[in-house]
Amino acid sequence: MQLLGHNYIGGARSAAGEVLVHSLDASTGETLPYAFHQASPAEVDAAANAAAAAYPAYRSLSAARRAEFLDAIAAELDALGDDFVALVGRETALPAGRIQGERGRTSGQMRLFAQVLRRGDFYGARIDRALPERQPLPRPDLRQYRIGLGPVAVFGASNFPLAFSTAGGDTAAALAAGCPVVFKAHGGHMATAECVADAILRAAGKTGMPAGVFNMIYGGGVGEALVKHPAIQAVGFTGSLRGGRALCDMAAARPQPIPVFAEMSSINPMILLPEALETRGEAIARDLTASVVLGAGQFCTNPGMVIGIRSPAFSAFLERFAASMGEQPAQTLLNAGGLKNYCHGLDALHAHPGVRHLAGARQEGHQARPQLFQADARLLLDGDELLQEEVFGPTTVVVEVADEAELVRALHGLRGQLTATLIAEPGDLQAFGALLPLLEQKAGRLLLNGYPTGVEVCDAMVHGGPYPATSDARGTSVGTLAIERFLRPVCYQNYPDALLPDALKDANPLGIERLVDGRASREGL
Repeated sequence: MQLLGHNYIGGARSAAGEVLVHSLDASTGETLPYAFHQASPAEVDAAANAAAAAYPAYRSLSAARRAEFLDAIAAELDALGDDFVALVGRETALPAGRIQGERGRTSGQMRLFAQVLRRGDFYGARIDRALPERQPLPRPDLRQYRIGLGPVAVFGASNFPLAFSTAGGDTAAALAAGCPVVFKAHGGHMATAECVADAILRAAGKTGMPAGVFNMIYGGGVGEALVKHPAIQAVGFTGSLRGGRALCDMAAARPQPIPVFAEMSSINPMILLPEALETRGEAIARDLTASVVLGAGQFCTNPGMVIGIRSPAFSAFLERFAASMGEQPAQTLLNAGGLKNYCHGLDALHAHPGVRHLAGARQEGHQARPQLFQADARLLLDGDELLQEEVFGPTTVVVEVADEAELVRALHGLRGQLTATLIAEPGDLQAFGALLPLLEQKAGRLLLNGYPTGVEVCDAMVHGGPYPATSDARGTSVGTLAIERFLRPVCYQNYPDALLPDALKDANPLGIERLVDGRASREGL
């Protein structure tokens, strides 16, 4: 057996211990020839302390130096060969094309945050110059910018072994902000995490980053010790509502509470409006099916609920949709735990008297079989918890409401979501214009005539939303706004120019845009 994955402490591996955790083949459940050292409490402490020791030097580096580090990580990721793709495939059952695409997204995220660092808007620089003659009291010279919070604990996600994992969006945003990272590898793809962590450490060495800027630990039961460690100043998490809420509670109960930015649960409702169904119901049924089963339904934005108003067009759509879902093949999920949870979710839907099964072969074997259910609208109107719970896999629930008034009541009953989608024609938008302000209160991203299972990595993207979609609706885990989660403002009052950070100096040596006396400017003072 090959022993991999000893803890990354200050950029070096500790000696192997006696307790090992094992990597599994996602398709067969068999043990792969990789074993990983279970982190001990002392090693969690060492990883957090190594990150804390790196923080002063790392945050003091120029944005340009940190950008070089991120670019170097991207280059190392792109250089991982076919053997890496094959390894990820064995651990996750994902096809090679998906893995290669996700790797491109992961390296692209790093390069995008490098651009953010070079353009400098993340500083949020604001200057209000002194007004010594102001009456009745003079105004002091006040200058504000933002710095990294400190060491960040990041938990790897199960469904994106690259883009939301070791070098994923949370890690990229934290490193860009000037925060060293302690990464908790997900048990579903530990060998993948090992390879990516090696790539990060190679990049750190080539660009002269402080030892301890990135640390990784393995094993179950180590998350609590990590979140409670006094050196950790923020947490990034993508996973279940139960897991995310537990981390939030731990972080809030610390002597020094810290923020947890957790993406947790979303059923991503899709509202099908009448004119759209009349015009293109067959195409909607086809495209919606493709969205539900994409990636075996293992996306945070999988459309888990479809809502329509009772009509002949809706009935015709539902018939086509059920037929289409019934034709979909079974797919292998990322890991055995995911399949177990999927089966539990299906069992709960089957057992509920207000829910009926419309399509899908009986769930059995080692693959997830796509399913379609229909729930009585009263369940949504009455706040039934079952309809609010995400079933992570290739399934969705249809709800038929009587009219617009019942649709509005149903939407009021929904909890917070990552996405909400309108499938509509121009006439629908005019007739149902009141829905938009309501959906703004329910979701972080509002789609029109699209499908949510695709999240662009760019400046404008929001991948967040009100609880329980996320623990903090003010942020995003995808896109450049994600850096703001790991920054805090600092104000300098009456400091001499020589002691100010470059972002706030009179001459503006960084050439960044700043808010000076209430006006945007790149000029020196």
